[in-house]
Amino acid sequence: MYKETIDNVIGVLYVKDVLKSLVREEGTAALAECYYELGEFDEALTWVRKARSLARGNMEVANLEASTLIALGRLDAASTVISDILSREPYNREALFAAAELDVARGRSAEAVIRFRDAVRRYPDDRRLLLSLALVLGSLGDGEGARPFVERALAQHSDDYRVYYYAAYLDAQAGRIGEAIRYAGEALYRRPGYAPAQALLASLRYRSGQYAEAAGLADELIARNRDDAGAWYLKGLSLARMGRSADAIKILSEALSIDGEDEFIRSSLEDLLVSATTIEDPQRSRWAAWHFARGQDYRKRNLAEQALFEYRRGLRLNPFARERREYAEILRLQGYPARYLEELRFLQDQGQGDRSLNDAVEVYDSLLSDALFRRWQVNPIDTVKPHWKIAVFSVVSQSSFYHADAGAVGASWIRELLIHDRNIAPINLELRQPSFSQAFRTARDAGADYFLVISVSENERDLSVKGELFVGRTGSPAGTFYTYRTGQDRLRNAGRGLLDQLDAALPFRGELIVRRQAQALMDKGRVDGVKPELVYDVVKKGRAAILNEGIGLSYAPDDVVGTFTVENADEEVAAGSLLRRGFFDRIAVGDELILQNEKKEDAAPRENQTNAELQNLLRKLRFTHPY
Repeated sequence: MYKETIDNVIGVLYVKDVLKSLVREEGTAALAECYYELGEFDEALTWVRKARSLARGNMEVANLEASTLIALGRLDAASTVISDILSREPYNREALFAAAELDVARGRSAEAVIRFRDAVRRYPDDRRLLLSLALVLGSLGDGEGARPFVERALAQHSDDYRVYYYAAYLDAQAGRIGEAIRYAGEALYRRPGYAPAQALLASLRYRSGQYAEAAGLADELIARNRDDAGAWYLKGLSLARMGRSADAIKILSEALSIDGEDEFIRSSLEDLLVSATTIEDPQRSRWAAWHFARGQDYRKRNLAEQALFEYRRGLRLNPFARERREYAEILRLQGYPARYLEELRFLQDQGQGDRSLNDAVEVYDSLLSDALFRRWQVNPIDTVKPHWKIAVFSVVSQSSFYHADAGAVGASWIRELLIHDRNIAPINLELRQPSFSQAFRTARDAGADYFLVISVSENERDLSVKGELFVGRTGSPAGTFYTYRTGQDRLRNAGRGLLDQLDAALPFRGELIVRRQAQALMDKGRVDGVKPELVYDVVKKGRAAILNEGIGLSYAPDDVVGTFTVENADEEVAAGSLLRRGFFDRIAVGDELILQNEKKEDAAPRENQTNAELQNLLRKLRFTHPY
């Protein structure tokens, strides 16, 4: 009798302990899910691992861990977790979804399509899988292939406002703006006040040229949440398109006061200030000061490249700022004395010279007396001649999930960076083109060697920039470049990364600017990567032709009239010896210098082709409850 009683007591205590464990497990997992949905992925990972320690066999919690690791960019760890789940449960729906999400994060969208198709065959009525497959197909440009899966989702889940929202997004991505507006309206009808659908509808009104309606919808979003920087941004863009520049500047300034780290808002505001105000406008000085302060901070931390960028952005707004001297000092420390001297002389011309500045001009003028450009009697500023003409565009139909006109803002950013590139001359053309065919026509008429079409995808933390390069003469594809960045300054860093790839892919071109018997001077120097003992082909002026497709130059063997071997490379120019080819000396000033045996097909660094916007949309689709 006593033994039976003791056994019963032990049993009750065991059950209570199990129940407490279950409560702790479910509560911890729920907390992890909440942090995940809020975008606090570090915190979500902490709690999901606590939940897993309480229940190692819970595959639902394991899937949450995998999704959290993907969101944090820890892809190898996520792959291990997913493989473990699928080894136990080969057809686990959440694990199949996570595996496809992992493919997208690794830039393997085509493989994600295969996974999603297989999952849809197994679970043909799953709303998330149908929409996910459509989203990935849409991201690959297969709008027609995506459409049947959207229609199936609409037919099977006609009462779900979220399905209409994603249908609107996909139609917008495919350029079917009218249909997209109708679906966004349907989502709002079924869920009044649903902020994502209202924001999407406002963006669609903007894209369709209905700027007053877009501004009105933005006002509604602002009334609901005055800290909605995205709504202020869209309203500012709408007012700018309506020709109300002064009002747009005020609205964008308000948006920037809410989120001072938003590069799209800041870039749009600065572009508007440059185009709509005079150089003397005090607003320019105010916003330029922000860049100068950042530049000074980078200087103190010895981050020269970042400091140069900030000073250039500030001087774009306020060219006559005294901070130009600080900018000149960075150039001097970077080993560019000729550029330093030119900047100081510019300040002298503006009446900003003082004793120390005048002394510095005198000292550096003397130090450079034996420089190559002095010995060869050329002006280094006049000799700088970019040899590639590139037009930068965005196609109006491209608009990201978070920022309307993201492609145009990205294109503006990249064109501004190109102004400071010594080898590429950006052509000043309208950035926003209605279609690819119009972009091609505009570039061809302007005589561009290539034109670069920029598109942007983003989420709350990450950003991807894609640049598609086309031959200006033929419109044929030349190359594609991708950059993916996260954290602060991601637009700046992505733009710089894309241009690094572009610079690496373009063949080196120089020009023979002075000749003295067997000696000559070229218009490129140490800044451009010219080094002693490098040997260049001397090609007859005008004979090197851009390839009809791809990146490169072609010229006949007979067009090579000699070689140029570098002997001394200065900051801006380089001197060397000439060796003619053939009996007659046909080398002349103006001939092109092209680096021999340069293999450019492997020169451009390849980055992960991750679509940040697609990642975010799939992440949100993970939830089956309303959000």
